[in-house]
Amino acid sequence: MTEKEAPENGSHVPKRIKELREILEISALDMAKETDIPFDTYSKYEGGELDIPISVLYTIAHRLGTDVTVLLTGEEARMDSAAVCRKGKGVQIERYPGYEFASLAYNFKHRTIEPLLVTLDSSKPPAAQVSHSGQEFNFVVEGQVKVTVLKTEHILNPGDSVYFDARLPHSQSAVNGTAQFLTIIQE
Repeated sequence: MTEKEAPENGSHVPKRIKELREILEISALDMAKETDIPFDTYSKYEGGELDIPISVLYTIAHRLGTDVTVLLTGEEARMDSAAVCRKGKGVQIERYPGYEFASLAYNFKHRTIEPLLVTLDSSKPPAAQVSHSGQEFNFVVEGQVKVTVLKTEHILNPGDSVYFDARLPHSQSAVNGTAQFLTIIQE
């Protein structure tokens, strides 16, 4: 997996990780070991030098004994029966140029899936393939999305979907212009 430079607007996440780690008196070296992340890579994540993949955020949040919402927003999730997310109000994160996502259930406590609305821009370089635990479902809302699982490419149009084993290397990219898809990740 090729790492990407961290975006400027995501600098609060590494700071929150470092602050929580220090409060819990966990050394950076121990954190890297306990999350199975090479120390050099972990240091770059925490220093804001590299983008932190969403699957790694879950691993780090789990080790810190918190919800990923705390890392993204600085606040605890509050809802335990239902959490409504109004159009355009999800927690927005720019992973790197051309790949943005909005967490749609960020305020629900103890969630077991993560629904994200992803916006892609074909004028930017495509994302590198990633893999993480669990399974993933992608449903195209607008535009065309190329979903690559291993080396097989699937061109999806609005209303099309794909479900796959997220442990397999995969990536998504817009075919022409911008595209949006709903992804549901089960870790």
